[in-house]
Amino acid sequence: MEPKLQLHGFNNLTKSLSFNIYDICYAQTEEQRAGYIDYIDEMYNAERLTQILTDVVKIIGANILNIARQDYEPHGASVTMLIAEHELSSGEEPDNEESPGPLPDTIVAHLDKSHVTVHTYPESHPHEGISTFRADIDVSTCGLISPLKVLNYLIHSFDSDVVTVDYRVRGFTRDVDGTKHYIDHDINSIQNYLTEDTQKAYQMIDVNVYQENLFHTKMMLKEFHLDNHVFGENADELDPEVARSIEDRLRREKLEIFYSRNMEE
Repeated sequence: MEPKLQLHGFNNLTKSLSFNIYDICYAQTEEQRAGYIDYIDEMYNAERLTQILTDVVKIIGANILNIARQDYEPHGASVTMLIAEHELSSGEEPDNEESPGPLPDTIVAHLDKSHVTVHTYPESHPHEGISTFRADIDVSTCGLISPLKVLNYLIHSFDSDVVTVDYRVRGFTRDVDGTKHYIDHDINSIQNYLTEDTQKAYQMIDVNVYQENLFHTKMMLKEFHLDNHVFGENADELDPEVARSIEDRLRREKLEIFYSRNMEE
């Protein structure tokens, strides 16, 4: 075990995790598109999002100071929580290992103070029949442990076709000798914080700037079942040619979001 870093004062590093998920659906008629957005609004309303963030706060071992939440008209929801650090017990060490965090049924670990937020953005295209749902989640902490420990839980809390994750450590902290430290834990890739089943389920690309302590990972679900993406209809009952056309549009939508660029038909 590496010797514990002896700090002068407290840890001034700010660690920020930005997590974006996308769910992609085909809804052919105006009624089906409205039904999909209503379903998303109900599935991920402010109350449900508050519960998800409450679990996040439990994972990082913090205390909730304040909750601001809102369901919007016509669509979408937001939740913001201010949180305070949970003191470690005597002899207890922070978990800085580069490994997956807990799932909902095994919520343990500790982190320091700051905030967690989530915002949702359901939308649909009136012509192509494509509807998408995006959730933006930010977990920012000031202290000892990386918020990456909540990533595993968050991925399992949403139905995610495409995921983008950004992690950055900002600022510096000093040790007792006055030397500045710009990061206080080892990290090679965000992927190391994901469970093996998640790593196998997603195609992943890393774009990391190590000298800036900036880490970025894109994820796209490998498996594709049309039934999971058609809203208000049974995919098995679609005309085969129509089904192929819908699948092509959905696959292109996933690729465009994954690569952040529009593609030719």
